[in-house]
Amino acid sequence: MDNSPSKKVWLKFKRNKLALAGLAFISLLMLMGILGYLIMPDDSPNANIMHLQLTNKKPGRTFKFLITSKNPNIKKVNFFERMLYGQEPNFKSIPITDYRFVKDSIVVREYIGDDEKAEEVRYSLNEIFSHRVPKIKMPHQPDELAHMLIYKRKFLLGTDIYGRDLLSRLILGIRVSLSVGLMAVLISLFIGVGLGAVAGYFGGRIDAAISWFMNVVWSLPSLLLVIAISFALGKGFWQIFIAVGLSTWVDVARLVRGQVMALKEVEFVEAARALGFSTSRTIVKHILPNIAGPILVVASSNFASAILLETGLSFLGFGAQPPMPSWGSMIKEHYGYIIMDAAYLAVLPGLAIMLTVYAFNVLAIGLRDAFDVKGQNVTV
Repeated sequence: MDNSPSKKVWLKFKRNKLALAGLAFISLLMLMGILGYLIMPDDSPNANIMHLQLTNKKPGRTFKFLITSKNPNIKKVNFFERMLYGQEPNFKSIPITDYRFVKDSIVVREYIGDDEKAEEVRYSLNEIFSHRVPKIKMPHQPDELAHMLIYKRKFLLGTDIYGRDLLSRLILGIRVSLSVGLMAVLISLFIGVGLGAVAGYFGGRIDAAISWFMNVVWSLPSLLLVIAISFALGKGFWQIFIAVGLSTWVDVARLVRGQVMALKEVEFVEAARALGFSTSRTIVKHILPNIAGPILVVASSNFASAILLETGLSFLGFGAQPPMPSWGSMIKEHYGYIIMDAAYLAVLPGLAIMLTVYAFNVLAIGLRDAFDVKGQNVTV
């Protein structure tokens, strides 16, 4: 039977069903974020295909589209490029309500609204098929022509104010939130663990100076600090990583400082000093591995805080810039519809933020309970 500490931690963590559900939800989000464009209805870069005629359409609506032109110069990307960056569409299309073929033309009525009927517009089939290189004989059977020129598309979660697929942009928003959270946590761990370990181990004036700096940063509101750093670095996706990471390291540093101060006088650390090991080796090899549990707990909590900061930044216009979808920017674009009959446009990204942050919070609580040393002693 495996009685290793990690096994005991996992067994205790599994007993917390809420934390386990949070871990499963986060894992699902990560899978969707990695697959990205492969599972999105709109796999164009940034899911940015606009049909202004389809503004604010309800979830579940299906529309017919006519391909009006094709661009043979668009390169078809490979599997991994499509998964990471999407595939630029090689055709243009318009939503239509009905169509009919007349000799060498197709006559359609464009969709301009549920209660309006547009005039018929004629498109030459020769012009539509003129993109074919080398030249291929144009089909003449109506069914074959319809199969090549007409397609249907269902918008499962409806469309936004620009006629873009809302589901696709929600899925792509996962990447923004999780990537910002991950990079911000890594930056905060690098700074926080380093400063906290140095302050806790050496004490004295070094501890006083680092503690004073931590208290100064701690006293500043996180969002204002992030905005100030964003002003200094400029707007952009990569700048968010640094801004959020530089504003969330204090929690880690305070925790690590206290843990190192408690452990630096124990027997195994004294033995490492007696054997002549360097200070850096003593900290890295002997102290930090023994406080990995608490660090993991605060990192999980900071992940949720980083997501909230990113969405706040995006809502204020300092985060991911259009047309890159972000849950915060989606709320900004649609919050005015909350009092109208399209509240779901702002509610859905808000619900995604709430569930993601809640999942990380319950995960942090589960990890805290699982790594609780006193609790493990009682159980044993």
